[in-house]
Amino acid sequence: MLELMELLRADPEDQGLRTAALLRRSHPFDKELQIAGLVHRLGRLLRLSDESVTVGVAAESIRPLLGERVARLVRLQSPRHRPTSEHGGHGGHGGHRDSVDAEAVATLCQARDSAAAAGLDAGVLEDWQPLLELVAAGSCRVAPSGKALDPLGAPRGSRRR
Repeated sequence: MLELMELLRADPEDQGLRTAALLRRSHPFDKELQIAGLVHRLGRLLRLSDESVTVGVAAESIRPLLGERVARLVRLQSPRHRPTSEHGGHGGHGGHRDSVDAEAVATLCQARDSAAAAGLDAGVLEDWQPLLELVAAGSCRVAPSGKALDPLGAPRGSRRR
């Protein structure tokens, strides 16, 4: 976890931090989506040259720590790795599971693209460490309704309905 935090601190643009902050506001109960937003730039931070390899290596490097869904979201947020149809997409990358997360991937991509906007107060990376540890521990479970349970409570500044 310490190595991941150090790598995330190396993002000079804080785009991962801003993406995660946007996702926290728009999808406060989907902790894995927020974490995928936080770590989606890992391939660039690893300084690998080929975009397709970068995303794949980043996704595979976080899978053991952050789980299958976070890794899949990171991989699929790249245009080269997105499913091409709603019934499976590219073979060998997850098939049906990829299409199930299509909405989450679209949300991640929208937040990623919006994160480039100047003036967004994204907070500090250290605020994300407890959530990273929670997801890494596998404590972020999905409720029957399809929404992730929120063991940390509502994000700062948010209102629950």
